[in-house]
Order: sequence, then C-alpha cells, then structure tokens
Amino acid sequence: MSDKHVIIDETAIRRALTRIAHEILEKNKGVENCRLIGIRTRGIYLAKRIAERIHEIEGVPVPVDELDVRGYRDDVVRVQSGAMAPAGSPLEIGDKTIILFDDVLYTGRTVRAAMDAIMDLGRPRMIQLAVLVDRGHRELPIRPDYVGKNVPTSKLEEIEVRLTEVDGMDEVIILQQRGQSK
Repeated sequence: MSDKHVIIDETAIRRALTRIAHEILEKNKGVENCRLIGIRTRGIYLAKRIAERIHEIEGVPVPVDELDVRGYRDDVVRVQSGAMAPAGSPLEIGDKTIILFDDVLYTGRTVRAAMDAIMDLGRPRMIQLAVLVDRGHRELPIRPDYVGKNVPTSKLEEIEVRLTEVDGMDEVIILQQRGQSK
C-alpha cells in the first residue's frame, strides 16, 4: 500500500519552467547555438514547454529534439542499441550547446545514457542538464544545471511526474509506502 501526496501542482510546474527558461537565457547569454533535447517520454514535453517560453521571452525559436536512450541504459535489458531520434530528423549537435531535459533526476543512469547517446551522434560544445525534480540518491557524479524543485526522498518513495500531454494533468506526486514517515 502507498499514500500519494501532490508536491508540485500545475501552477508550480508552470512557474518552475518559466524560471528555468530565464536561467537558460541568462547562463547562455541567449539561445544562439543552443539545442533543447528531451529524454523520452516526459522530458520531450518539458523541453517543448521551455522552448515556447523562450520564444515568448526572446522572440527566438529554439530547436527541440527528442532522444530515446533505452539502448544505452546499463541497468535494463538492452532492447536495441543506438540513439534514436524521430525518423528522418538526425540530431545536429556538432558545436552546439545541448540542454538535456528529463522529468526526474534520481540515480543519474538515464542522464548518463543520454550523454552516451549524444556523444555517439557528434561532439557538442557543451551539455547542460535541466530537470523538473531532483530527488537525490545519485549513483553517478551527475549534477543538474537547472532544477525545478529539489525533493529529498527516501529510497522507498517514488516520484511521479504527470504532464497534460501524456497524463491529462500537470502535477508531481510522491508515493510513500504506508508505515514510512515523511
């Protein structure tokens, strides 16, 4: 059995993404030569939302791509190898600043897989990491550049990000095992 608690609501998600968009613009002095890449599934929707906000703020479109890293994971059975972008649209990453998006940063293994996939596609100038939730418990030395919210968790808890594009609503919930204190 588990209890669930909403820890980030729709308004807080919107505010966090707007703040991240401003931080990206500030850190990179604009978005010239930047490319946003979302890790499938929810990372792509976060990247698209950030691109929309940057366009609203700066009036400049930012290319957005998606990356499927299943073939690069070291902690799951390999389905296939090779980075997968949408059919017919190779990722142009050479000498670009890549801003990689994921919904939750936990052990760091998904991000490591994404970096391996990106490096197989070319040599970016830099890779930055943006996450909606950083829950801690890293197994690899990976630190995000942009964070929507830090949520310290127990390893018995789960963080679930729900986005309108996939789940019909925007919220982040924490699933807590019964009998465990918050």
